[in-house]
Amino acid sequence: MALGGNPIFNGKNFRRATQAPPVSQNPYGQPFNQGPGRVQGQVMDGQAAWSAQQQNMTNEQLQHLYNQPSASPADTGRMTFDDVIMKTVACLVALVVGAGITLFVAPGLSSGLMILGALGGFVLALVNTFKKQPSPALILAYAGLEGLFLGGLTRVLDNMYPGVGMQAVIGTLAVFAVTLVLFRSGKVRATPKMVRFFMIATIGYAVFAVINLVMMWTGAVQEPFGLRSSIHIAGIPLGVFIGILAIGLAAFSLIMDFTNIEHGVRAGAPERYSWTAAFGLTVTLVWLYVEIIRLLAILRGDD
Repeated sequence: MALGGNPIFNGKNFRRATQAPPVSQNPYGQPFNQGPGRVQGQVMDGQAAWSAQQQNMTNEQLQHLYNQPSASPADTGRMTFDDVIMKTVACLVALVVGAGITLFVAPGLSSGLMILGALGGFVLALVNTFKKQPSPALILAYAGLEGLFLGGLTRVLDNMYPGVGMQAVIGTLAVFAVTLVLFRSGKVRATPKMVRFFMIATIGYAVFAVINLVMMWTGAVQEPFGLRSSIHIAGIPLGVFIGILAIGLAAFSLIMDFTNIEHGVRAGAPERYSWTAAFGLTVTLVWLYVEIIRLLAILRGDD
């Protein structure tokens, strides 16, 4: 499983959350490895166990057993791609609802809800990341709080640069779709070399983001986006280069998310971990949206 990407997928819970296949049962309720199929606490080999069961089953019962379809991952309580899709949709619905609240309430209330969403979302992101077992309620609460933050951020930037919010939504969906197509086609994979580059670039980006934030808070830089908009290289704001890099990192993070989900499904992870997968995708999509709308705002502000 690809490491070094979204930390949500790097915990032991998701990477090692496989479960042994359930004990096979005949249609009349008795497990095949119980009763005559066990000798001194040891399960007999498949042929001996089957022969022992045959002695207690009629021809009609045997024929009925042969006609039964094979158990699917859903039947055995394992994670499927459909589970991940449905849970991700639920998270995105909660996010959109939260965003709608801050987009349409009074401006003063919207600012307060935006701050609440940013702080609350950050706290719940940490809680859900390090929680041993996924909690659907906390994951949906995280999505709703992030929605409050994204709605408030979109409202502020869209008032400054009309249309930037819709452009960011379209851009996020486009990057997600292209990334998924490239992953499904096998043209882009999370190779060890790419993962190492991703980790180095992400650490560098995080250091820059922290420095920039501190300089904005202390008043060392007066520009709306700090160093991103105050420094120009060949007449182009530094934020454009940083933004393109960040969007590329977020897109590659999606590739690693898809890889981890694929491995989780193949390994037979329990169905509850589809919530972990949905949470991871939601976190990456939030990051991607923030980077895109900030890049668009910097470009519009430099016109």
